[in-house]
Amino acid sequence: MRLATFNVLHGRRIQDGRPVAVPATVAAEAPLAEAVASLNADVLALQELDRLQERSGRVDQAAVAAAAAGMRDWRYAAAVHGRSTPDRGWVLDPSERGLRVHGPRDAPSQGEVPSHGVALMSRLPVRVWRARRLAPAPLGLPLRVAGRPGLTRVRDQPRAALAAVLEGRHGTLTVVALHLSFVPGWNIRQLLVVRDWIADLPHPHVLLGDFNLIGAIPRAVLNATGLMSPVRPGGWRDLARRPTYPAHRPVVQFDHALAQGVGVGAVGTARTPRTAISDHRPLVVEVSL
Repeated sequence: MRLATFNVLHGRRIQDGRPVAVPATVAAEAPLAEAVASLNADVLALQELDRLQERSGRVDQAAVAAAAAGMRDWRYAAAVHGRSTPDRGWVLDPSERGLRVHGPRDAPSQGEVPSHGVALMSRLPVRVWRARRLAPAPLGLPLRVAGRPGLTRVRDQPRAALAAVLEGRHGTLTVVALHLSFVPGWNIRQLLVVRDWIADLPHPHVLLGDFNLIGAIPRAVLNATGLMSPVRPGGWRDLARRPTYPAHRPVVQFDHALAQGVGVGAVGTARTPRTAISDHRPLVVEVSL
């Protein structure tokens, strides 16, 4: 089974660390579709997807990615509803304050509020879907933003996590797509919330996403004992340890694939291929599940 996670930066084309414009002759969704299709994943977690945003051609990027990847079963979850503007950042819609989940049968409707979120898609049969909203940190931080010089102060936004119970070749498993806060400490809290949130779902458990945590930190956090989910024998393990950011010259690993209940012998090769989009590289892992 090939697992992949990819922070796609709303399909933005990046070259040598700088955004580049899509030629007028190329459809706005084409770079995203090509990048996702190139991964040839069986299970795919995507972060920073747009739905109906002007900057990405007003398309449903989750539907575009699923079609390109050949995934019939998928869900898109958004906790950020509003428009991304070049001068003011996010202009949130006060009428949409919760979590919205869309699937293959949910075509965009007239008057629907644009959104931003995560997606999980699978070529394997899905038995159960589950979604959760993760509250934002109460403060922002200065961050390096692709296409802007220096540091830009960014407010944290609510996040969404998606879990699916899949029918694998050797039985059921649970896979989660997540994108954690960039605020130190707050992202650790969110990771523990997700760990406990899926405690009642079938093992093995696999977490895929942009954690905004580097190196071995996520594994150490997950293996800390919890009231709802005591550590199982073997604990959580990294399925791959490879730098994924920045895409043009990766030096740190923000994007992770971690599992509980997966033996060392089940883990195969891992790669971080270069694509034409995003400031992150995708992480692709082969696993026998």
